[in-house]
Amino acid sequence: MTEYIAPMQRLIDQFRALPGIGGKTAVRLAFSVVGGSDAAAQEFADAILSAKRDIHTCPVCFNFSDGELCPICSDPKRDRRVICVVEDARAVLSMERVRDYHGLYHVLGGVLSPMNGIGPEDLHIRELLERLSDGSVEEVIVATNPTVEGETTAVYLAKILGRLGVRVSRLAYGIPVGGDLEYADEVTLHRALEGRRSLLNE
Repeated sequence: MTEYIAPMQRLIDQFRALPGIGGKTAVRLAFSVVGGSDAAAQEFADAILSAKRDIHTCPVCFNFSDGELCPICSDPKRDRRVICVVEDARAVLSMERVRDYHGLYHVLGGVLSPMNGIGPEDLHIRELLERLSDGSVEEVIVATNPTVEGETTAVYLAKILGRLGVRVSRLAYGIPVGGDLEYADEVTLHRALEGRRSLLNE
């Protein structure tokens, strides 16, 4: 006999499949859903389906959007001379918390990782080069995480972007190597943004 009846076990397994959710947390979440009202469960299910249906990537920067363009790309007040390159959409939200950055973003969709078979062609690097082709962008801030893969990606971008004559800078992180931008607080991100350094010898 299994520990839980089949429908409960299936719900637990679905929660446990989510990143960062362990077995005990999955059980608590499943019991919370089952123990709640039908209306609450329906609202939860509708929110998941709506998110999957209505959220897509912005065709310009690849941030999440529910419109033609993401709110940042469609904002005429943003400084279009600066593009901040990040690994994923979560990093965009982290940078926006600082409220001191007013430029645009470009989401790579990951980092270079030869060990995992992820090369330049698997990231949105070609699209970034296309955005720079008209010469209107003056600076690209590389804000990949301070991991081995993030640093490798930053160095690669510095080499190819340096040929275009655009200034390439890197966030001066105040967080330890191996940490994620997603978990950095606003003060740390503010200092990192203010202390960014050039990736090229100028």
